Amino acid sequence: MNLEQVRKDIENSSAVAVAGQAFDKIEKTKELNAYLSVCKERALKQAQAADERLKNGKPLSVLDGIPIAVKDNMCIEGTKTTCASKILENFVSPYTATAVAKLEAAGAVVIGKTNMDEFAMGSSNETSYFGKVINPCAKDRVPGGSSGGSAVAVASETVALALGSDTGGSIRQPAACTGTVGIKPTYGRVSRYGLVAYASSLDQIGAFSSSVKDLAPVLDFMCGQDPNDNTTSAKPAANFGEHIGKGIKGKVIGLPKEYYADGLDSKCKEVIEAALGKLEKEGAILKEVSLPSIRYAIESYYILAPAEASSNLSRFDGIRYTHRSKEAKNLMDTFSMSRGEGFGSEVKLRILLGNYVLSSGFYDAYYVQAQKVRRIITEDFNKAFSVCDVIASPAMPGLPQLLGVCEDDHLSMVLSDLYTVSVNLANLPGLVQPCGNLDGIPVGLQWIGKPFDEASLLGIGDAFEKLP
Repeated sequence: MNLEQVRKDIENSSAVAVAGQAFDKIEKTKELNAYLSVCKERALKQAQAADERLKNGKPLSVLDGIPIAVKDNMCIEGTKTTCASKILENFVSPYTATAVAKLEAAGAVVIGKTNMDEFAMGSSNETSYFGKVINPCAKDRVPGGSSGGSAVAVASETVALALGSDTGGSIRQPAACTGTVGIKPTYGRVSRYGLVAYASSLDQIGAFSSSVKDLAPVLDFMCGQDPNDNTTSAKPAANFGEHIGKGIKGKVIGLPKEYYADGLDSKCKEVIEAALGKLEKEGAILKEVSLPSIRYAIESYYILAPAEASSNLSRFDGIRYTHRSKEAKNLMDTFSMSRGEGFGSEVKLRILLGNYVLSSGFYDAYYVQAQKVRRIITEDFNKAFSVCDVIASPAMPGLPQLLGVCEDDHLSMVLSDLYTVSVNLANLPGLVQPCGNLDGIPVGLQWIGKPFDEASLLGIGDAFEKLP
C-alpha cells in the first residue's frame, strides 16, 4: 500500500472511510501487537475536517486525510505516551511533538501509537512491557527494534506511513527486517521536541513507507528549524523529492571494505552484491572505500548512548508523572522501588552501564575516549565522501534473529547494530530498503549520505526500486 493508492481511496470514498478501514485492519492484525493505542475519536475528527477541505477543493497538502501511525515515544496531546514502559503506563501527554504537529498541520490523520522496545532500548522489539511485536514477513523472527511497531504497521498495510525514531539503527533495522523502507534524516533535520529522549546527541525522528518516493513529502513537511529545539539546524528544508526519477547513471557508490568482510552472512552478502551489480549495469560506478575506525563504532556507541540515557531517564523518579511504588515507605524507597518496578531489565542494564562510564574513576577512560572515537569515525566518513556520492552497506549482519534469541544472548542483539550505529555517531542520513530475500525473508540494503543530502538518498533509492 502506497501513498498514491490511499489518495485514490480517499477520492473514491472519503478520509473518514479510509480511517475506518485502517482501524478495521488494526483489529484484524491484532496478533502482531504493532499498536499500543488507537486514537479513534481524534482521528475521525481530523478525517472529517480533511473531507470538508477536499470537498471544497482546498486540500492542505498531498498528505491531507492520509492515516499515519506514530511511535509511542512521541507525545500527542491528550493521548498516552508510554514508551512501552510500565513506568509511563498511564502518562497522558499535555502537548504534541513538533514533528507530529507539522504533519497534522499538513492534514495527516494520526490513527494510533505503535509498540517499541522499552524507551527505544533494544534491536528486536522484545523489550516492550506490553509484549513483543511479531514480524508479518516471518512470524518466528523479530521485526527489528526499537521502532518495530511502526515498521510492522506499514508492512501489514494498516497505514502507508509511520513515524519512528533512530538512535543507533532503530528505524533502519526494522525496515530491513520487515521489507519496508525507512529513513533516518541527518541529525538536526527534524525537531526532537516532544520525543522522549534516549540519547540526545544520537536520537533522530524518521519515517517508514512501502516505497521510497512516499518518504519525500513526509520529510518536506516534517523537517525544519524549531525554536523549541536548539539542536535543529537552521538549514532550510529541501525539496526532498528533487532527485526522484532522475536515475543512477554516473553516481559513484562507495563500498567500505570493512563492511563486506568478516561479520556479514555470506548469503546476505550475495544478495546485496547482486543488487549492486544491477545498479552498475545501469551506469552507477562502484568504488571501494575505507572506514578504518569503524571497528570501534559498537564500543563507542555502547558507551555514549547509555551514558546519555542514564542522565535522561533520571527524571522518571516516581514523584511526578510516573509509576509510584505502593510499597514505598519513605522518599528513598519511592525513588528506588518505583524505578525498580517501573523499568525493565534492558533499561536497567543501560542505566547502570551509563552511570558506570560517567563515574569519576572511569569517565576519562571510557566516555572521553568514546567521544574521541566518534570524531575519528566522522572524519573517516568525510574522507570516504570525498571520492563517492553515497555509501552502500548491509543493514544487518544477517537475517532477522529468531524470537527469543536476543533475550538469551544479549551480545547477538548488540552485534545486530554493526552497520547502523556509525551513521548516528557521525550524524549522517541513512536509508534502508529491501534488495532481495532469502527463503522469503527480506534482506535490507543501506544507503548512507552526506550531511543534509537526504534528497540524493531518496533519488538513488527510487532508482534502485524501479529496477526490473
